[in-house]
Amino acid sequence: MGQIRAEDTHVTRSSGWTFAWRLERKQIRRLALAGSIAGAMIALFLILMSYTDVKKVTIVVDGQQTVVHTELSEVSEVLKEHNIAFSEHDRISKGAEDEITNGDTVTITHAVPVELTVGGQTETKYTVGKTVQEALTDLGITVGELDKVFPSLDAPITEKVALQVVRVEKKVEQLQETIPFQTVTKKDTQLVKGKEQVVQEGKEGLLVKEIENVYEDGVLVAQNVLQETVQSESVNKVVAVGTKSPVVVLSSSSPNIDQATKSGVTFGYKQILKNVTLTAYSAGVESTGKDESHPQYGKTFSGTTVTEGRTIAVDPKVIPMGWWVYIDGIGFRRAEDKGSAVKGNHIDVYFDSGDYASRFGMKKGYTVYVIGPTKPATN
Repeated sequence: MGQIRAEDTHVTRSSGWTFAWRLERKQIRRLALAGSIAGAMIALFLILMSYTDVKKVTIVVDGQQTVVHTELSEVSEVLKEHNIAFSEHDRISKGAEDEITNGDTVTITHAVPVELTVGGQTETKYTVGKTVQEALTDLGITVGELDKVFPSLDAPITEKVALQVVRVEKKVEQLQETIPFQTVTKKDTQLVKGKEQVVQEGKEGLLVKEIENVYEDGVLVAQNVLQETVQSESVNKVVAVGTKSPVVVLSSSSPNIDQATKSGVTFGYKQILKNVTLTAYSAGVESTGKDESHPQYGKTFSGTTVTEGRTIAVDPKVIPMGWWVYIDGIGFRRAEDKGSAVKGNHIDVYFDSGDYASRFGMKKGYTVYVIGPTKPATN
């Protein structure tokens, strides 16, 4: 039989362990490679994740554009991060708490305060308008066709500028006015001179005016007449004025032509004299040429004794001797005397004082009522 050699046995054992060790090394290398690949992928994922959190944002402030990168999420945080100030009155395209995403654009327009007066009411408003027109549009203020705006619509807006809108309103109304009538006279030959008679009563007319009232902030500032229409014409009052000469010779049987009330006494009269001239006289030498030694001193033509407050000298062809008259402004007097200078509508009034008679002078324009031989009695 053959023998097993020690050398052969050693070789066979050494080959088995070598194989096992080689296999284990391959597995280790595979695991190491797999671990390296996994680590690289994790690192790449983390890098990608870190880049994904950085957002690119465009910020436009009053027309000036800036691009920023941020990892923050809210609009207010991003603006604060880049020292961009804004107030509650400014116009922002996104809300302060809105979320920022990559590629977003945030637009901010700063507003300025203005003192706005509309319809008389003033308050502070904030606007982004650059002109008065833009500011009013921005603030939602409508301007009517008639409204006034100060300053002009194309004026630039500056901080605290005073803007005023005056509300103008026009209202049309109708007003009625009376047209006064005129009084006209016409001569009447059938009517005694000095007497008047209404032939036609006057009547007022009616004028209709169309008035435009202009109001500014509710206050009336102007009135314009747009149209005038005569709705009814006025009718003149016509008065007949007598031109018929009165009866030259009056008698107690002559009828009264009318009656009057003077100094509390109502009386009828037979004639009225207009535009009578008055003078004065006394019993002395300066008026009559007689002194107190003369037998006719103080005697009238009718034989009575002159009496102040009663005696007058007249033209007997106009006023019968012994008749009473009423002289406006003088009172009741009696025709008791006559004089060579007393003619027509002229009456000489007696006064005791010669000095007063001289100072009396000549007075014109008096109205005299010729009554008759009997003095009217007190009512």
